[in-house]
Amino acid sequence: MALFTREEALAYHSDKRKGKLEVVSIKPCDTQKHLSMAYSPGVAEACREIHKDDDLSYKYTNRGNLVAVVSNGTAVLGLGNIGPSAGKPVMEGKGVLFKIFADIDVYDQNINATDPEQVIEFCKMIEPTFGGINLEDIKAPECFEIERRLIEEMNIPVFHDDQHGTAIISGAGILNALEITGKKIEDIKVVVSGAGASAIACSEFYVSMGVKRENVHMFDSRGLIYEGRDGVNGFKANFAQKENKGSLAEVMKGADMFLGLSVKDAIDQEMVKGMSEGAIIFACANPDPEIPYPDVKEVRPDILMGTGRSDYPNQVNNVLGFPFIFRGALDCRATTINEDMKLAAAKAIAALAKEPVPADICKAYGVDKLEYGIDYIIPKPLDPRVLTWVAPAIAKAAMESGVARKELDLDAYVEELEQRMEASKARGKACVDSFGYDF
Repeated sequence: MALFTREEALAYHSDKRKGKLEVVSIKPCDTQKHLSMAYSPGVAEACREIHKDDDLSYKYTNRGNLVAVVSNGTAVLGLGNIGPSAGKPVMEGKGVLFKIFADIDVYDQNINATDPEQVIEFCKMIEPTFGGINLEDIKAPECFEIERRLIEEMNIPVFHDDQHGTAIISGAGILNALEITGKKIEDIKVVVSGAGASAIACSEFYVSMGVKRENVHMFDSRGLIYEGRDGVNGFKANFAQKENKGSLAEVMKGADMFLGLSVKDAIDQEMVKGMSEGAIIFACANPDPEIPYPDVKEVRPDILMGTGRSDYPNQVNNVLGFPFIFRGALDCRATTINEDMKLAAAKAIAALAKEPVPADICKAYGVDKLEYGIDYIIPKPLDPRVLTWVAPAIAKAAMESGVARKELDLDAYVEELEQRMEASKARGKACVDSFGYDF
C-alpha cells in the first residue's frame, strides 16, 4: 500500500518554499560591522590568508563541509534518461539525506552535458568550491571513465554512489550472512542479474572482499557473459566466463548468492529452490525486486534475503553509506575514497548489526525487537549509531592508508559527531517548523 498519493508527493515538493533545500546564513549580519566583515572590506582578510595557503579555504569557507552532487540525469533510478532538469528533484533529495543523516551541506549541480569529457572538466573546474563530489545518476559505461579520471586528476574525494553504495551495503550483508551460514567467501558461487554500473561495481567490490572472479556469473539482457559472445566488451569483459554455462535458471543451480540489479520477475521460485543451503539473495530492483520476498520465503525459509524495499527485512539502502562515508572523508580531509575506506565502511555496518538495537529504533519500524540473525543482517537506515560507527571507520582507514591530510583523535571524534548531529537536528527542526507544514 502506498504511503502517499501523487498529489501529496507533488505538494511536498511545491508547497510554500519550492523544492527541498535552501541556503541559510550562519553568521550574524545585523549591523554595519557585521556587513563589513561578511563582505567588503572585511572579507579581504580571509581572501589574503587563503591566497597565501590554499588549504586555509577549509578554515575560512564552508568548503570542508560542502559536497557537490553532480548529475546529467542520464540514468535516474527507475526513470531512465530524463535529463538534468527532471532529475533535479532527486539531487535535491540526495542533499536532504546528506544533511539529516550527517550534517553535510550540498549544492546539487544538474548539468547539460552528456559527453564524459564535459562532465570531467566541469567537476575539475568546481574543485575549489567543494570538499567532495558525489556523482549521481550518470549512465554506464560513461560513469566508469568519468569517476576513474576524476579520482586520478582531482585532490578531493569523488564517489559515484550508484556504483559503490549498493556494493558497500550489500557487502556488509554478505559478511554477516557468511558468518551465520559458516560459508567461506572464497568458495561461494555468485550469480548477478544485471551488468550496469552498480552490478559491475558490486561484483568488483565482492572480488576485493575475497570472492573469486571466476565464481562470478554475470547476466545481461542477452544472457550469460562469456568469452567470445557478441557484445561482451569493456567492463563486462572483466567478468566473462570461459565458456557458456547456460541460462540463468541453469546457472542458479547450486548458487550461494544471487544479486539482482535488473528487473522484476527476473527469477522465479524454481530457480530459488535449486540454490545452495543457506544461500543469499539480494534482489535490489526498485520498486519491484527480481522476485518478491514472500515468494522466496515460501519455498526457501533458510535463505538470507534483502531487497531495496523498507517493508521487508534487510533493506539494501544506500543511505546507510554515502552520508557517513563523506562525513569521515571530509573530517580527515581525505584526498580520495579508496578501497580500504569502502571495505572499512562495509565492516563497520556489518558489525553494527550485531549490537543490541535500542527500543526507539524498533518502535520507528513498528517491531518489538530486532536481533542479529537471518532477518537482521543489515542495520536500519534510521539507526543514528550508523554515523558514529561508519564515519570514524572511514577516517581511521583513510589515516592508515595515507590519504588523510588531517589526523583525528577517534574517541573525541565520536563525541564531536554526536554533539554535531544534536545541534544540526535542532536547527533543521526549527527551520521546518517555521513554515508550518502539515504533511
